[in-house]
Amino acid sequence: MRIPRSDRQKLSEIPAEPFAACLRGLQEASEALAQAQEVADYQSIGVRCRESLLAFVNIAQTVMPWMGTEEPPKKADLKAWANHICSVALSGDSHKYRRHLFKTLLESALEFANWLTHTKSSNWHDAEAAFSVTENAIGLCISAVIRNVRGVPEHCPACGSQRLSPQRGYHRAFPEVEWERPTCDKCGWAGEPVPIDEVLEPHDESRSTPPEGECIIPTTALRQLKRPKPKTE
Repeated sequence: MRIPRSDRQKLSEIPAEPFAACLRGLQEASEALAQAQEVADYQSIGVRCRESLLAFVNIAQTVMPWMGTEEPPKKADLKAWANHICSVALSGDSHKYRRHLFKTLLESALEFANWLTHTKSSNWHDAEAAFSVTENAIGLCISAVIRNVRGVPEHCPACGSQRLSPQRGYHRAFPEVEWERPTCDKCGWAGEPVPIDEVLEPHDESRSTPPEGECIIPTTALRQLKRPKPKTE
């Protein structure tokens, strides 16, 4: 593999390409929080937090599909999918408390976001709490899923060090595919490279449907338009 220079970084800084849409939702919620002043604003932040949580679950389903013999739960069943995702990403007795924490964070974030969406007695601090717990839950779970999918060990198999960093590069046989592998900063051990795949956002027909009627090109800049005066009888 040919590794580009200056491409080594901490594991906490690994780009999470498949979850880009989910992270954009969090960014929009953060921007809305900075402008929120009324109950309706707080309710909209609850909606954005809920959408971000469901976006995470929907994307994680493509990365960690349902493997049980039973029928998979509905896509919007966050509780069932959170249990599945955490059980796969954090399997084994050594992850018992981490698994419980991450699953509880996801469920609690959704419950609080749902409450904020419908209540009329909320305040700015409630909106801030909803965003903070949602961001924390999603961030921790994305990191766990990415480490699992990309085969990042808990420690270096060669020397036992936890100083692991990702390396990215391109294979001569697949010049258009970017690959990533974990490496040890202490002894130089390198894991198996895996392709960096992006999960595209679901296609939205409403966004691609052309408008009806003829298109017009305004001749006046929108910032110069004034509110029309009311008609007098």
